Amino acid sequence: MTRQITYAEAINEALDEILREDESVFLLGEDIGHYGGVFKVTKGLYDKFGGERVIDTPISESGFIGLGIGAAMTGLKPIIEIMWVDFTLVAIDQILNQAAKFSYMSGGQTKVPLVIRTQGGGGRGNGAQHSQSLEGLFAQFPGIKVVCPSTPYDVKGLLKSSVAENGPVIFIEHKMLYNTKGEVPEEDYSIPLGKADIKRKGSDVTIVSLSRMVQFSLDAAKELEKEGIDAEIIDLRSLAPLDTETVIESVKKTNRLVVVHEAHTTFGWGAEIVSQVQQDAFDYLDGPIIRVGAEDVPIPYNLELEKEVLPQVKDIVKAVKEALYIEVK
Repeated sequence: MTRQITYAEAINEALDEILREDESVFLLGEDIGHYGGVFKVTKGLYDKFGGERVIDTPISESGFIGLGIGAAMTGLKPIIEIMWVDFTLVAIDQILNQAAKFSYMSGGQTKVPLVIRTQGGGGRGNGAQHSQSLEGLFAQFPGIKVVCPSTPYDVKGLLKSSVAENGPVIFIEHKMLYNTKGEVPEEDYSIPLGKADIKRKGSDVTIVSLSRMVQFSLDAAKELEKEGIDAEIIDLRSLAPLDTETVIESVKKTNRLVVVHEAHTTFGWGAEIVSQVQQDAFDYLDGPIIRVGAEDVPIPYNLELEKEVLPQVKDIVKAVKEALYIEVK
């Protein structure tokens, strides 16, 4: 049986189930207790599980991520909430030099089963320090997994799998997805990390994206369908591990590729997809691979300016037509 719930409710439900099932799990973060989190994702969990397992912290990202790493090394399973992905940069040494490398540095003797939940992306006019898409930054470092769900179904299933990992996971939600609704099973389930999902089958062009840009890509596909263009939409779900096999198989069928991400275009993770497809499926390409990403400027406060900087549905439609050599009016 399934029911319609929001993305935020799916996360809350997953956290509730995980806390009930595993006493080694605890939550840590700013305003996650009585207040229920800035996006109300942890609402009600403090009342159910108490202050020893849903712990409010001071405003000290480096401090409480360090605390979480230490707890994970001793056998606990912290789930840490960072209010905005931009603030992970305050604790970048703890995340990338400590959590990501401890297992390697100890010859596999020390594990860090840690999940850092955070949210990224624009759409609310929150400005340059609260609207970034940093998933590609973390994906560049071995030893840490990076997950970016796009639907309520995916966010619950992927969160449960992330907590079951025996190493650190950066779990990036999108602020504009929290109120979106989707079908979520009532029964327990999980989704393996590193397996992309084909959200729409098509034959003319492959569009690869993740997080909020999956919905934008699906909306673009509806517009393209009116003009007789059949787009296949692939949701990567995670960047580390990265499922390039699904992408390459799709490109072999459609012979065209457009990569869409909300991160800045220059040095964005889309370039890695382009490189791997170019290497492994070059003979199948009938046109140039097109990237769609944010303009290379800080994200503006003004909502109209923000729309000009961040990818929109019209930008994806335009890119597909360029890939198909269709004149864009």
